[in-house]
Amino acid sequence: MERHQKYIATTTHDPEYAPLVIESGEGVWLKDVDGNVLLDFSSGISVLNPGIRNPEIQRAIEEQLQKIWHAAGTDYYNEKQVALAEKLDEIAPGDFEHKTFLSNSGTESVEAALKISKWSTRRKLFIGFIGAFHGRTVGSMSLIASKRVQRSRQFPTMPGVYQAPYPNPYRNPWHVDGYEDPDELVNRVIEYIEEYMFHRYVPPDEVASIFFEPFQGEGGYIFPPEGFYKELKKLTDTHGIRLVADEVQSGLGRTGKMFAMEHYGVAPDIVCLAKSLGGGIPIGATVFRREMDFGVPGVHSNTYGGNMVACAAALASIKTLEEGLVENAAGLGGLFEERLQEIQGRYEAIGDVRGLGLAWGVDFVKDRRTKEYAGEERDRVLLECLKRGLALLGCGDSTIRLIPPLCITEEQAKVGLDILEEGIRACQG
Repeated sequence: MERHQKYIATTTHDPEYAPLVIESGEGVWLKDVDGNVLLDFSSGISVLNPGIRNPEIQRAIEEQLQKIWHAAGTDYYNEKQVALAEKLDEIAPGDFEHKTFLSNSGTESVEAALKISKWSTRRKLFIGFIGAFHGRTVGSMSLIASKRVQRSRQFPTMPGVYQAPYPNPYRNPWHVDGYEDPDELVNRVIEYIEEYMFHRYVPPDEVASIFFEPFQGEGGYIFPPEGFYKELKKLTDTHGIRLVADEVQSGLGRTGKMFAMEHYGVAPDIVCLAKSLGGGIPIGATVFRREMDFGVPGVHSNTYGGNMVACAAALASIKTLEEGLVENAAGLGGLFEERLQEIQGRYEAIGDVRGLGLAWGVDFVKDRRTKEYAGEERDRVLLECLKRGLALLGCGDSTIRLIPPLCITEEQAKVGLDILEEGIRACQG
């Protein structure tokens, strides 16, 4: 850790509350350099949905390595990237034809979506949501409003981006209880966009796209009311605005469906993917309506897009997800919901639990009435769980996200949830 601090750029490490030095792993298990074995409830920030070192993905990688690693996929042609684009067209939401731009990461997939939106609509403005996270490069960073540190000393960001309130059922500007009255919360958000933004300062006929995460990940694992996206689509269809779903963290089986947007019955015009697409090998993809394509060579490209090893890994990753892992995530969702609600009932420090499939957030508060964030208390729980053999990650101001690999068994899930409660109890004592 001392060597890391000396030579590696400062990012998001926390040596006080996450002093974990990983050596190896397999399935749902991590091993640190001291030989300790930990149950992984972090999945490398939802990168390892198929499991750590999934054997099918490893086999596909090794087979491709015996042939060729890289072949300039944006200048020459290769079968692997076409096969992956065909597969993404098959599984992506929407009964329309898709094309795909392949890249290396989530933020690059979002940057491509910005350019595709501008090119195809000839419009220049964008709307994001408060609490959102879409990446840390200049364009994607301009869309986010999750934590102010993520934009610190970065002015000016990309012009033409506006943020709207997100329909957070637990905390929102109108103090509407979105669990008790979800329609009212949805109406408030749609009204804000239409009556205040579009009527006062954002010309709707100049808005290219609205970017959103189906549920907000880095912002705290916030799940909107079920009817929100249908109402948002009605609004965008009225004004010819495209919908861009950032499924980088939410997609590829995490919620018990291949794409989180399937829970909401809306097919976005563009879907951004990365993380678990490669099962641990870096790859991003921007999947979009065929008619939105650039059509002119040279408008957009990259060097590593369509890398053959990454595409082989992605094809294997999707295959393993389709062969039971998505269903496993859906099947275990009830266990997580029931167990987390039981834990919430026993500890006043937990203000809210929320989730779908194997994507859950536990929100810690100083006071349930005021809902004041309890970030330090959350961090202590993370450390206590780590000491007991459970690897977790925080998100938002005071939330712990529970995102194990989708290959986890019911018994392993129960062990992890028990350790979580032990960690909470230790901090309450």
